[in-house]
Amino acid sequence: MLSDKLKQTIRQSYKAIGENLTHFNPRKQQTLLIAEIAKTLAGEYSKDRKIITIEAGTGTGKSLAYCLGAIPLALARDKKVCISTATVALQEQLVDKDLPFLKKYAGLDFEFTLVKGRQRYVCRQKLTQAVTSENEPEQVGFTFAEKPNENDIKTLKQMHKALLDGSWLGDIDSWETHLPQHIWQQVQTDKHSCLKHLSEHTHCPFHKARDTMDKADVLVVNHSLLLADLELGGGRILSTPEDTFYIIDEAHHLPKVTRDFSSANITLKGSIEWLTKLKETGDKMSALIKSQSAISPALKLGDDCQDLLMEMQKVVTFVKANASTYFLESDSSSNNNFSSKSKNEDQVYRFENGIVPQTLKNWAEDLQNLSKKSIGHLNKLYNALIESVKDGDTKMFIAEPLLAEAGFMLQRLENLQALWFMYAKTDSDKGAPMARWLEKLMIKRQDYLLSASPIEVGFTLEDMLWSQCEGAVLCSATLRALNSFDHFRFQAGLRNDDGTQYQQVDSPFDYFNNAQLVMANMDNEASAPAFTDEIINKLPKYLEQGNASLVLFSSYWQMKKVAEALRDKHKLDIMVQGELSRQQIIEQHKKRCDDDKESIIFGTQSFSEGLDLPGNYLNNLIITKLPFSVPTSPVEQAQAEYITAKGGNPFMTLSVPDTSKKLVQACGRLLRNEKDEGVITLLDKRVVTKRYGKQLLDSLPPFKRIYE
Repeated sequence: MLSDKLKQTIRQSYKAIGENLTHFNPRKQQTLLIAEIAKTLAGEYSKDRKIITIEAGTGTGKSLAYCLGAIPLALARDKKVCISTATVALQEQLVDKDLPFLKKYAGLDFEFTLVKGRQRYVCRQKLTQAVTSENEPEQVGFTFAEKPNENDIKTLKQMHKALLDGSWLGDIDSWETHLPQHIWQQVQTDKHSCLKHLSEHTHCPFHKARDTMDKADVLVVNHSLLLADLELGGGRILSTPEDTFYIIDEAHHLPKVTRDFSSANITLKGSIEWLTKLKETGDKMSALIKSQSAISPALKLGDDCQDLLMEMQKVVTFVKANASTYFLESDSSSNNNFSSKSKNEDQVYRFENGIVPQTLKNWAEDLQNLSKKSIGHLNKLYNALIESVKDGDTKMFIAEPLLAEAGFMLQRLENLQALWFMYAKTDSDKGAPMARWLEKLMIKRQDYLLSASPIEVGFTLEDMLWSQCEGAVLCSATLRALNSFDHFRFQAGLRNDDGTQYQQVDSPFDYFNNAQLVMANMDNEASAPAFTDEIINKLPKYLEQGNASLVLFSSYWQMKKVAEALRDKHKLDIMVQGELSRQQIIEQHKKRCDDDKESIIFGTQSFSEGLDLPGNYLNNLIITKLPFSVPTSPVEQAQAEYITAKGGNPFMTLSVPDTSKKLVQACGRLLRNEKDEGVITLLDKRVVTKRYGKQLLDSLPPFKRIYE
């Protein structure tokens, strides 16, 4: 229950914020959210399931609401608050603006920090080795993947100096210039070579950042880092789930990020190449360790490596022998198991219903077991070498490169084991099967990429997060599809009857009086070949509806063709996504608007989310085509196949709800503040001619509708 004292703290904080925010109007939507979040997390609705899912429209002030609903309660109960976002922009807004403001004016005494993954930090030891390896021949172990040029060496020395004198914190984001990827990869921290228990590593930037994290009450992370922690069991990188209130902002991204995280892939020939070097790594480690105990794991690793290579070679031979069945020529792409990629004709074969040939499944079982055993042997050698360094039997500078090499091998072995585990696994009849597929790669030389991914990840989130955490708030401006939480609930592993709360809060905007939704009178269906020409002919008229326009396309090809024609025929000055960076487009657009000049932006799907152009920066939004996406990836195809097998309709079950969410997001670009005004024009006649069109329109805010 929420104590009277806590309620009073929250009220006072809200009042103090109002007094220090210019143009602040207490919004009933915001106060409702604060109360609902606090009551849910305090266990007033359910003592076991303190979870609330919120769809809050633009302008409801949800970041302030979840901070005030969760932070006072967390401080009182000695819990941490972990805010997870999908975009860097929202992280920056929280860390640079919202949380400092709250800390200064709300009368709440709390510490907060931005938590990043290891790979964002430099390894002090590796950096020292990189700058001394040229002069000191004994630093033999440090080799660059790509030979550094003079400029790179100069940059490394500057980084080293700045790290030592404290002018750089040691993370890639705070280094002022762009760091080439091949350089950063050599000096970044990784979990296997970052050894806190060795004195050389105690002052490294990553561990310093982690110490700051331990003292913080509020952690700001991204969804990928959150999942990395949960996959390790929770509490390895971040605070433990049972001591944490999670706030998942931009929660509509969570299911997809979880699915990507739960998938694995390997290249067959590429894996054989690094596996041939694995025995050598084990032998080198064994030779450095003075103890007899290293001999057995090194010998066993050598034997298992040989077996791994033999089994992998069988898989390569099998795939090559069946290549004519698996990889048809590009003209046969009508079969939905096959899809060819125009660029270099890479080809994909998806195993129907996730069922792989029995021989491949048998080899997968053996490969999974052998990978697991190899991980065990290599870990023994790894730990023995660390002990040898601690005991003073082996010099650190000699052991370090080998530990890094072994760390790299361990990561690859873990991935190998994950992939073969997914191929060996027998799918349950009760749930969706795994998506499993094979891809023919024609990069520098021919290879085969083997992949697997779960289709549904709700159970994963339930196991790792919802059933483990102290409480959770999931929020976004677009969580419902077709006015229902059902689609998201299923994707995220939540149920209607498990104690989870659901809240939908409308935006305070006056949609009816501030914006018009125009259904254009179009002759052609959006799929018709003549549709592009019709856009070219009619778009100039619609561009005259406002002087700050954003035109959204569903394909790059169509966008470029229309831009080319309008520049040519009408001499229009258009900024097109891809020709300039997103940042440059926004800056130039704002400058033109400030100078009272007409400005037109052409963009695709990525411009329909997270683009903030308030006030006079956008008053004319044109959506050329409903944002339907064809299930092109093997995972999407497998999901559609599974729904069909169960007697469902993938189009109505997946495509329409997904399009509904994307359309709401796209329309959300227009009104960003209460006083904003403008017009949205839909050029896709399906919203009028198709049965689902009405459902899509009814899930949009109540704009004034005009049918031409």
